[in-house]
Amino acid sequence: MDAKAAERSIPTSSSHFTAMFKTVASGAVVAYAALALANRKVSVSPDTIALPPQAVFIDPRSFAVMGPNATFRQDALDNNTFFNPTGSTPPFFQVFNEAFLNILGPEAIIRQVAVNDTFAFAHEAPIFNEATNELFFASNDGGALGMSDLNHNNLYGKISMQDVSAAFAANESDINVPVTELNLPDTIQMTNGGTGPYNNSLLLITSGRGPLPPSIALVNPLSPNNATVLLDNYFGRQFNSLNDIKIHPTNGKIFFTDTIYGFLNQFRPPPLMPSQVYRFDPDTGAVKIVADGFDKCNGIAFSSDGKLAYITDTGVVNGVFGNNQTEPASIYVFDVDPVSHAFKNRRVLAYVDAGVPDGIQLDTDGNIYSGTGDGVQVWNPDGVLLGKFFLGTTSANMVFAGPGTLAILAETKIFVAKIAATGFSLGGPQ
Repeated sequence: MDAKAAERSIPTSSSHFTAMFKTVASGAVVAYAALALANRKVSVSPDTIALPPQAVFIDPRSFAVMGPNATFRQDALDNNTFFNPTGSTPPFFQVFNEAFLNILGPEAIIRQVAVNDTFAFAHEAPIFNEATNELFFASNDGGALGMSDLNHNNLYGKISMQDVSAAFAANESDINVPVTELNLPDTIQMTNGGTGPYNNSLLLITSGRGPLPPSIALVNPLSPNNATVLLDNYFGRQFNSLNDIKIHPTNGKIFFTDTIYGFLNQFRPPPLMPSQVYRFDPDTGAVKIVADGFDKCNGIAFSSDGKLAYITDTGVVNGVFGNNQTEPASIYVFDVDPVSHAFKNRRVLAYVDAGVPDGIQLDTDGNIYSGTGDGVQVWNPDGVLLGKFFLGTTSANMVFAGPGTLAILAETKIFVAKIAATGFSLGGPQ
């Protein structure tokens, strides 16, 4: 079934779901089912519920039992076997739970807006700068098509969201807005994470390169993009390769992850410390550990009230040493101690079915978005998978780029989804 077909209407009944099952060649079963009207935020008629044009509904009951002769998936990182039972053409929305329609809204649309098939220009560190209406992002540092290694730094670029909006308004079918590369100073080596704006600056975190240390830095979003390094060591020792960063929404402290991907991608020396989560106090310069016990801690995010912290663990991926599917591909949630800021009461939120959960963001309703092997997956605060922005390829990170606009980085491509959900400020206390 083509996800780009005209809007679908699904009949409802007195039962919670009325499923119509269809057996596919793989032996899996897919369903296009009726969705309950109760507590619905999207506009519906009494008789039907309309899915957005690029959406398909997949009833989890339809594939709960595939049968002994079915073809089961063997590799969670093989994009040829990602879970797409409807055979729909990416990009589209996979709806596993009716609550995902509240996130999408009835007019949701997703489009590719920038592409360079030879260069992974859109990997991590997405920041939406409302003042200039621009989306900033980093190229892949040391990975496939990243054009960066021990001897070459990665790049930081931007696109104009005004250009994107104009292309959407003109209903252009082939959008490829220009990418502008920033000329950052040499103190910025292998940018991998970013957030803000923070005090009108981009807050970047870097993996370092060779002997050049990982760091946290403020970068002016305006030319000449001058930078100020805030932190580059832990009591005289270099970090391994800093990965992702967020500002706590109420206490204003800066929290970040440190892992070993610089070493695993052969542009940093062997690690000297565990993979851990740290807190940096920008007022005092003090650094402390707030969580450990990870394989490879990666993305970080907070709930809008700052009471919960989310950390992704991408242990499956081991760079040049290959993948190990018995290691974590998980998202953990913690309570944030209001005094010590330590992350406590660790529990699993989700284990992803495609690739690993990398960068992570939340919307104003507390739903959790993470870049994964097949696009962006979304869970509610209880860890229920609601749906996917299915790209059929890896997304390392995403960010809300204005109300109802989700910008998705997909290595050689950028996608923008116009949806009902929105994000909150990532710049710290307002």
